[in-house]
Amino acid sequence: MDRIPIDVRHLQTLIALRDSGSVSRAATWMRLTQGALSHHIKALEDFYGLPLFVRKSAPVVFTPAGRRLLEVADVVVPLLNQTTRDLVRMKEGTTGSLRIAIECHTCFDWLIPAVDAFRARWPEVEIDLVSGYQSDPVGLLHQGKADLALVSCSEPETGIVIQPLFRFKLVALVANDHPFAQKAYLGADDFRDQTLITYPVEDDALDIVQLLLKPAGISPPRRTTELTVAILMLVSTLRGIAVLPRWAVQSYLQRQYVTALPITSTGLSAQICAATRGDQSRTPYIAEFISLIKETSSRTLPDIELCDPV
Repeated sequence: MDRIPIDVRHLQTLIALRDSGSVSRAATWMRLTQGALSHHIKALEDFYGLPLFVRKSAPVVFTPAGRRLLEVADVVVPLLNQTTRDLVRMKEGTTGSLRIAIECHTCFDWLIPAVDAFRARWPEVEIDLVSGYQSDPVGLLHQGKADLALVSCSEPETGIVIQPLFRFKLVALVANDHPFAQKAYLGADDFRDQTLITYPVEDDALDIVQLLLKPAGISPPRRTTELTVAILMLVSTLRGIAVLPRWAVQSYLQRQYVTALPITSTGLSAQICAATRGDQSRTPYIAEFISLIKETSSRTLPDIELCDPV
């Protein structure tokens, strides 16, 4: 055997397949079609004459040959990534800061793992959170007060690059003894005579209002509180109903404090995007942080679907 057919893309493909658990998600991570990703795997299998993973296993189960190649990938890929970052720094003297503005009260469940991974890879970049909830995080980009904004996806703005990160399911939360608790799902009209319990934000910042209630001409009374646990306490005592991402309340649902219901018969999804100024969208450490959000969120959050790169 006088040549080795492995290149870094093959190794990255194996890691993506393991970490994502499926061919479709791995293809999204790698920015490939499923066919192209399968071709990478088949090329290796054909060369070595051995299967690398069990087809139709969920999550993916690797064969001994696949596990051996993954051992190599886990050494080589991080080393190459670190070398690339070192060379970028040598060329550009890349240091700086990453100031993040958010308009989401429930971002921290998926933001902190990405921050931890980023700090390990870019220790010389100072990362900071613009204090408090921001009603107009994109405005902070225009003002030069933030470098990255995490927002609900919106219409493009001049000078701003919007990159979709992932879609997620919203769930309606009701008391376990609420009359709605036995319903298969809630529709727009179910909210008409209910108090909607939310964080203290404007209507335009609420996905449930923008995606479902406003188009239906429904404007229920609202009660607000800053804390997720306070929202759930009000829900559990029949003071109203709430709508949140499943990830924000997963631990409470496991304890059966409240009941979660789908919204509409097909489920209601919202989307999180990363926004940067156009002149910063290709800054190496900002681009990598955005990639890390997608990678870590895919591993840790329930009911999300990674968005295709733009």
